[in-house]
Amino acid sequence: MKSVNVWWLAKVVVGVVWLGSGVELQAQRLTWLGTLPGGNFSYATGVSADGSVVVGWAQSANGLTHAFRWTQSGGMQDLGTLGGLLSDARGVSADGSVVVGTAWNASVQFRAFRWTASGGMQDLGTLGGSTSEADGVSADGSVVVGVAENASGEWRAFRWTQSGGMEDLGTLGGNGSTAYGVSADGSVVVGVAENASGLSRAFRWTASGGMQDLGTLGGNESKAYGVSADGSVVAGWARNASYEFRAFRWTASGGMQDLGTLGGNESKAYGVSADGSVVAGWARNASYEFRAFRWTVSGGMEDLGTLGGNGGVARGVSADGSVVVGWARSASNQGRAFRWTVSGGMEDLNQTYAALLGSGSWLEVATAISPDGRYIVGWGWNAATGRTEAFLLDTEGTTTAVESRGFKDGLQGELRIFPMPSAGAATLRFVSEQVGPVILEVVDVLGRVVFQWSGQVERVGVQSLGVSMGGLSSGRYHVRLRLPGHEVLTAPLMIVR
Repeated sequence: MKSVNVWWLAKVVVGVVWLGSGVELQAQRLTWLGTLPGGNFSYATGVSADGSVVVGWAQSANGLTHAFRWTQSGGMQDLGTLGGLLSDARGVSADGSVVVGTAWNASVQFRAFRWTASGGMQDLGTLGGSTSEADGVSADGSVVVGVAENASGEWRAFRWTQSGGMEDLGTLGGNGSTAYGVSADGSVVVGVAENASGLSRAFRWTASGGMQDLGTLGGNESKAYGVSADGSVVAGWARNASYEFRAFRWTASGGMQDLGTLGGNESKAYGVSADGSVVAGWARNASYEFRAFRWTVSGGMEDLGTLGGNGGVARGVSADGSVVVGWARSASNQGRAFRWTVSGGMEDLNQTYAALLGSGSWLEVATAISPDGRYIVGWGWNAATGRTEAFLLDTEGTTTAVESRGFKDGLQGELRIFPMPSAGAATLRFVSEQVGPVILEVVDVLGRVVFQWSGQVERVGVQSLGVSMGGLSSGRYHVRLRLPGHEVLTAPLMIVR
């Protein structure tokens, strides 16, 4: 972990503290992303780690759909095609600089693409055939995975790099394979491949070990969709001996584990936390209704509930696994975007953030969430424009040093950090109602704890904690402060050098 120095600046029992630099709260924000000029709809499929970039696809004036990249400063940018009519974006790098997806070329062949601001839309080619698709990208954007056609017309999983181009990852003895996911550093690829009997099997690929068959749960079929940041945990679904679909979690030491159901006979997993300890997906309950679930090593499979209706599906999970997003049925059987948290359970985003929605508008589906759980993207109905549009929801306010101000009330239950952005040192201010141990963690955008410190609160009241962050590089982080009594305070942290 990086070196970070911590010191107590003051321990004040009274309720009023005057600061040299006060704070101002920036409100939560819902941004409708609009469409491409002349279009009637847009859909968001991914978001960068800091929420500054959203990708997806939208309709243009000619009625055709194109991949887009949206930024706060530039709005919705049409990423174009490879000479054909259509394109869509399916993945984005952590910093938002690289977008991957599929586009048509002038010969009406769909091709995997990688887009950057400097290079535009790059055709990643094929494996000797005519078509390819990109489905995943590494955190730094240097590795792209997907499926491509070879010279024999067979579909093969591929891994693309700038230096090596498109690499055929092979099969498990059969004819075809497809890659769906990639680890943060691009070294591990997961997906599905045919074995010698022509049956589909989940695979995990590494450069050193090649393509590994992850097996089944007693049946004859399995597929892998999600992988942890370091590639050690794989999630997906497999058939059991009764030919039922079951969500699984695979590790090298434990093999393929059946995650069970919610009383029904089916489940499928699609998302996994950065460390692999949390898996999300959907499962049938005893009434044969599909429900979003969150599975943990300690607690097993948990029904995330509904919004009054009879169904729900989890679409995304934060890096630490504490936040899950997706869609669920309301009491009137309408699809609505949800967020689930450990402390708050399932929330209808339309109710939680009703003040941000105009009259007649609603958020229908949440498709992805930033690693720190702050930014949520998806699509819904924008009544102001009368069309379906992609949205970006910033669920938190940020604290920024802007003026001198004293405060008393309002600090309770909050963690305030200033100055923000920080150039190398910051002050954390909070209230502790109890004496006892306190733990400070700094987490990066991939959910990794890059610093942990423990100390002691000796007197109740307002606390000031100084942190020197000389060992941390520029970027966005998240601070977690665990107080005596197990209360947890969180706040975003930006370092600019």
